[in-house]
Amino acid sequence: MKLSDVQKRLQAPFPAHMVMWKPGVITKDRKRALLLAHIDARAVQDRLDAICPDGWSFEVEVVTGTRLPTVKGRLTVLGVTREDIGEAAEGDLGTLKAASSDALKRCAVQFGIGRYLYDLPKTWADWDDAGRKPLTEPALPDWARPDHERSPGGAHLVQAMDQLKYELPEDLELQREVYKHLKAALGSLHPVPMPTNTGKAA
Repeated sequence: MKLSDVQKRLQAPFPAHMVMWKPGVITKDRKRALLLAHIDARAVQDRLDAICPDGWSFEVEVVTGTRLPTVKGRLTVLGVTREDIGEAAEGDLGTLKAASSDALKRCAVQFGIGRYLYDLPKTWADWDDAGRKPLTEPALPDWARPDHERSPGGAHLVQAMDQLKYELPEDLELQREVYKHLKAALGSLHPVPMPTNTGKAA
């Protein structure tokens, strides 16, 4: 298997619930933010494991003399290597682990993983500064969703399958949640016909 054989699968959009939003700019009153879409490093690892589980590796080298924790990452996929710098954010998350995650994501973009997120339109949204999140997450356009989410009921089916990935949950409320998503998905794919009045008027 060569990199060119799996390029389209690497570049495919992630399920919408895996896309997160962080502020690029926040207004002075801390009530509005310019949102940037991103995925976490675990999503990158899962994508690589799903496509070429034995065909990728990642190494980091600490960069010294920088203000924030910084590493140089080296991602190799099916014999092809790409490098990039990862930097930790300010504050409590400013660790070498955070820098390594940043480096992995930056290297992955060079293979096309998550690159489409940079093409999303700039979006301003109301911002919950205490919770560090938008009050309402932006809706992704169809082209930024995987094929199964563009079909009726697809999003519900994905949610149900995620919950059933390992086993049927023992918790009754979780079982009801799975059932709700499956019912919604099936209802979207096969709508129940409206009853028709076949009786004759008196």
